Amino acid sequence: MQKLNPTAVGSDVKKYFLKKNLKKDIPSSIVVFLVALPLCLGIALASGAPLFAGLITGIIGGIVVATFSGSQLSVSGPAAGLTVIVLGAITSLGSYPTFLLAVVLAGVFQLVLGLIKAGTIGNYFPSSVIEGMLAAIGLILILKQLPHALGVDTDFTGDEGFFQQDHENTFSAISAALGHFSLAAVVISLLSIAILIVWPKFSKLAIVPAPLLVVILGIVATFIFSQTSFPLRADQMVKIPVVSGVAEFFGLFTMPDFSQLANKNVYIVAVTIAVVASLETLLSIEAIDKIDPIKRVSPTNRELIAQGLGNITSGMVGGLPMTSVIVRSSANVNSGARTKMSAIFHGCWLLLSLLFIPQVINMIPLSCLAAILLVTGYRLTRIGLFKHMYHKGWDQFVPFVVTIVAVLFSDLLKGVAVGMLVSIFYLLRTNMRNPYFYRITNEGDKKHIRIKLAEEVSFLNKAAIQVVLTNIPKETNVIIDGSNARYIDPDVLETIFNYKHNAYTKGIVVTLEHVQKHYTVPKLTDKIIEDINR
Repeated sequence: MQKLNPTAVGSDVKKYFLKKNLKKDIPSSIVVFLVALPLCLGIALASGAPLFAGLITGIIGGIVVATFSGSQLSVSGPAAGLTVIVLGAITSLGSYPTFLLAVVLAGVFQLVLGLIKAGTIGNYFPSSVIEGMLAAIGLILILKQLPHALGVDTDFTGDEGFFQQDHENTFSAISAALGHFSLAAVVISLLSIAILIVWPKFSKLAIVPAPLLVVILGIVATFIFSQTSFPLRADQMVKIPVVSGVAEFFGLFTMPDFSQLANKNVYIVAVTIAVVASLETLLSIEAIDKIDPIKRVSPTNRELIAQGLGNITSGMVGGLPMTSVIVRSSANVNSGARTKMSAIFHGCWLLLSLLFIPQVINMIPLSCLAAILLVTGYRLTRIGLFKHMYHKGWDQFVPFVVTIVAVLFSDLLKGVAVGMLVSIFYLLRTNMRNPYFYRITNEGDKKHIRIKLAEEVSFLNKAAIQVVLTNIPKETNVIIDGSNARYIDPDVLETIFNYKHNAYTKGIVVTLEHVQKHYTVPKLTDKIIEDINR
């Protein structure tokens, strides 16, 4: 094992408190905090849980998960993708404390997944699918925030699916909003978007982050419109629980019911939450690493351990299950964050706002928060991205587009699964075309065919090789050359040896050169990794 260098570790910790990083992280944390507030509340509402549960989950996701995570830009909290699971679980388990026990156990399962290095599964998601997921999230943000930008905020639940729980869909909700828009909300949204676009271009003024200016504008504009005949309604404002002090705050906590440890249904829910939350986290981490300006790579196994600790903590105090969440993480990146301190600070702001300034937070109009998310959504799904993916070829562009459409009309995990299937189809097609090289010569009336196998011949190549061998004409000399092959799949070897054994019936003479009866792939053990890093 490599020895830890105390000096290097100390230097790594110091970077979080460097002035150049804090100058970016603190303003970014305020933006993420403002975006997270309504989402935490909305997801709790959609999950059938207490509103406080959504906030406490955001606080733990910011402080606990970010502290132990190796990702510098990921933000964790309650996830819209888990709302259906949570709502069903609370109902089926019969009580909220029993559900909390399932959340704690889900965290334990995630710890185990991290320790057995299951996080490496994140490396197998194709780039085109991840890009498609990001673009789809951007479109979802735009489509879902348009009603709120127009002042229709009666259903601010964080529901990211096309078909909503109120029996509306994304397009019908936008159509309805156009017929019932609020002039005050529209004016605030348009001014906010203009500031978000124009303000960063003035380098001397940009020391004040544009989203913070947008929030201040929103509060001032709300006051101005309250003096006119077009005031904003209460449901068009942020709404967080008002607690009178620390004692009342701790009185909101709920403990899990450990007497239900023998309930098998608790374990079924726990495993479901652990698997879905882990997959969503790995997808989000992969996506955030792609838009990280510094292009850092997050350790996925460590992330699963951090998420496990977060869910254990959340379940112990009455919170919801959490994941790394793409919307808040994207807002974090786009607002200029540099290190995990942004996520940690955002958790602190959630805690402090709940304790000390809930009345001030409740003065922020949802329309200015919608404007921040609209601009974030556009940056994720910009037209240039579609052009870039198109120029990479159909095998990249088609999975990209299919993923976008599938995520839009279903949900994150189902959409990515569909995109993966299409991507695998193109992978299979490519592999079937490249299992070997060949050369054909003639000596008199006898045809000679030399088939030189590729460096790696996998099971995916079996069909292509079988088709070629089956169609070789009678009275032919065939040489199958494996001198380049480092690995040949056992099924392919079986096909080759069976062909050699039976080819005489067609007058075909088969010669095998450098084709072994068995191949093994060396395992990339910790020892090899250590040797590479020396």
